[in-house]
Amino acid sequence: MIILKSKAEIEKMRRANQVVVEVMKTLATQIVPGVTTQDLDRVAFEIIKERGGKPAFLGYRGFPATLCTSINEEVVHGIPNKRPLVEGDIVSVDCGVILDGFYGDHAMTFAIGQIPPRTERLLSITQEALAKGIALMVPGNRLGDVGAAIQQHVEAEGFGIVRDYVGHGIGRSLHEEPQVPNYGVAGSGLRLKAGMVLAVEPMVNEGTGAVKLLSDDWTVVTADAKPSAHFEHSVAVTENGPDILSLH
Repeated sequence: MIILKSKAEIEKMRRANQVVVEVMKTLATQIVPGVTTQDLDRVAFEIIKERGGKPAFLGYRGFPATLCTSINEEVVHGIPNKRPLVEGDIVSVDCGVILDGFYGDHAMTFAIGQIPPRTERLLSITQEALAKGIALMVPGNRLGDVGAAIQQHVEAEGFGIVRDYVGHGIGRSLHEEPQVPNYGVAGSGLRLKAGMVLAVEPMVNEGTGAVKLLSDDWTVVTADAKPSAHFEHSVAVTENGPDILSLH
């Protein structure tokens, strides 16, 4: 069942997402060579706590941390650890917050110092693809329109779309219906309605879109060990167009 949100509920979700935005802005100043993802996780936890929220991921299906931190070939769901980040790394930071009964969910991929030009292009194209998908989130369009826009932009650059993991509806639960694929056929799929709130999150690989799950049962990595980028926004479908609740 797809749950439509009222304007008041969307505003509550905006406030939850803005706590996540504060986390991201703070982490952006601290993601430098030598820092560990465990360090980042502690910072995120404290900010969320100070703002009266709860980490959405901590304890979710047994997940052990506040953030998902995925480095280089790790695609999503990486567990924060003591490995220092080094020049040339990229790290996806995914953060969720529960505030006043509603969820916020947002992800960004950060470069640590100078990264190879092809990887820099990977980050740019992933962000651009997300923006192209969000632009089509208007009442009357279909989910296939969103997915097709993302897929076409990514594949035109020779990058791989991850198909095994997708975006999702969000509201009083972290994962609600519908699923939001980052690929599709324009004109197909669920018709979008005002009041839908969707977490759109392209996961794009420098090489193949194929992935595999590591033995920790959380961390997803690229099958060819090439880098992966991940960006995510929580977006409300409104009569006035897409409303990005996690906008900086």
